[in-house]
Amino acid sequence: MPVDVVVVGAGPSGLSTAIRLKQMGDAAGTDLSIVVLEKAAEIGGHIVSGAVLDPAALDSLIPDWRQRGAPVTIRVSSDAFSYLTAKRRFPIPGIVLPKALHNDGNYIISLGDLCRWLAEQAEAMGIDVYPGIAASDLLYGEDGAVIGVATGDMGVDRNGQPKPSFAPGMDLLARYTVISEGAHGALAKRLIARFALAADSAPQKYGIGIKEIWEIDPARHRLGHVEHTLGWPLTEDTNGGGFIYHGADNTVQIGFVVHLNYSNPHLSPFGEMQRYKTHPSIRALLEGGKRVGYSARAMTSGGWQSIPRLAFPGGVLAGCSAGFMNLPRIKGIHNAMWSGIKSAEAIFAALQAGRGGDTVANLAEMVVDGPIADDLKPVRNAKPLLSRFGTLVGMGLIGLDLWCNQLFKLSPFGTLRLDKPDHATLRPARDAKPIHYPKPDGKLTFDRLSSVYLANISHDEDQPVHLRLRDPNVPVSRNLPLYDEPAQRYCPAGVYEIVRTEGEARLQINAANCVHCKTCDIKDPSQNIDWVLPEGGSGPNY
Repeated sequence: MPVDVVVVGAGPSGLSTAIRLKQMGDAAGTDLSIVVLEKAAEIGGHIVSGAVLDPAALDSLIPDWRQRGAPVTIRVSSDAFSYLTAKRRFPIPGIVLPKALHNDGNYIISLGDLCRWLAEQAEAMGIDVYPGIAASDLLYGEDGAVIGVATGDMGVDRNGQPKPSFAPGMDLLARYTVISEGAHGALAKRLIARFALAADSAPQKYGIGIKEIWEIDPARHRLGHVEHTLGWPLTEDTNGGGFIYHGADNTVQIGFVVHLNYSNPHLSPFGEMQRYKTHPSIRALLEGGKRVGYSARAMTSGGWQSIPRLAFPGGVLAGCSAGFMNLPRIKGIHNAMWSGIKSAEAIFAALQAGRGGDTVANLAEMVVDGPIADDLKPVRNAKPLLSRFGTLVGMGLIGLDLWCNQLFKLSPFGTLRLDKPDHATLRPARDAKPIHYPKPDGKLTFDRLSSVYLANISHDEDQPVHLRLRDPNVPVSRNLPLYDEPAQRYCPAGVYEIVRTEGEARLQINAANCVHCKTCDIKDPSQNIDWVLPEGGSGPNY
């Protein structure tokens, strides 16, 4: 099936790319064929939904979004930033926080709902949007350039044999291919390696964000209130923090992020999230409420220094496939959309010139210069400062850096960088302090299996396993003796278990539990786990 542009991923960046391309084509009287593929069963199904949106890019893409009924209605009404100890909360006065850390003019949204709405706008323009279709492989021409993608076969059993429901995949041949899979996508990972796109950038850094949605007592609900916290339950040398967003219908979206360059192999990000809720101030908010949603996803945190080259022969990386998260703001939606908008403008110029299959000229300048640079350059030292100096000292230095950037347009630190990838940061288990996580009470704190149930996961038990070990012996022969096999703890869905039978240990992979967070592919200290795309329509349905 030949098309002008194929977009992999119907998140905010992919849909923005498609919409902007179509807008420009229609204005020029050019009928562009654009296909958007989404591996989730429905648009927004794999989107970790609760978020705070800076609407600047949406204003540019669809200026009349308010009149069109976009699901962006809850304006941030108040904002708080606090440091937690085990029993106390220390508010940080808003007056000492740089402008970048305030939420004036932002909105609390369901990102899944926004993506569904964007997909509706795209389809109304004549863009083909196909959920439940996984782009499982890249297609290359004789010159090595990307010429499109192959979608995965459907109805294949665990042994790779066709079942009665078998439906073959298809090849979509495109003049340009846009990869917008989100953080650490399977195709983006291959492209970055094949074309050495990250050769001149710092390693990408990641965090895992775990989020729950709660219905709470209306008397405690503050519509539009946003809060971010640092400190407990994490130690000073482990980066991360929590957030609470008060959304519609007496719900709060409560989440916890653990940066994946942590060093203690005994740490469980899921366990830290459950401990976080036991803080007296958070317990008081949630007690008597009901947990109604659970999700987890890796997020980029490397920032400006970790952005790879965006153009490769035959296509581009967009959104979190490249990594445009503003770490101090914990916001990336606007930059993902900006990257899609600017990528579309560069691709359209190439199409109008009669080109295709080449490296899009001036893509980096068009995408990264302007709003994205304005947002990311001033905060470029946030991750390095946190990692080098710990939470308290690091946040003080980040505050100084942000104020200097705000007042004088310069940083006293220049540009710092981190050169160690997240998988290389673990200490041996014998040198690390064990962490005790209390037994869940089933009211405020929960186990992983009951949490995964709320993610509405759908995986055919008989489909090929999408979590593959390059060497099946490594988990027991290396990871277990050195690191007590950390996959048992860093996975937020209970996918990996060490099972002992007659004194023999083995790693059991419960692939049907997978919430597609990609943490295993990022954090495995042996880089032995390869997360590949499962059958289209599989995974969570948030």
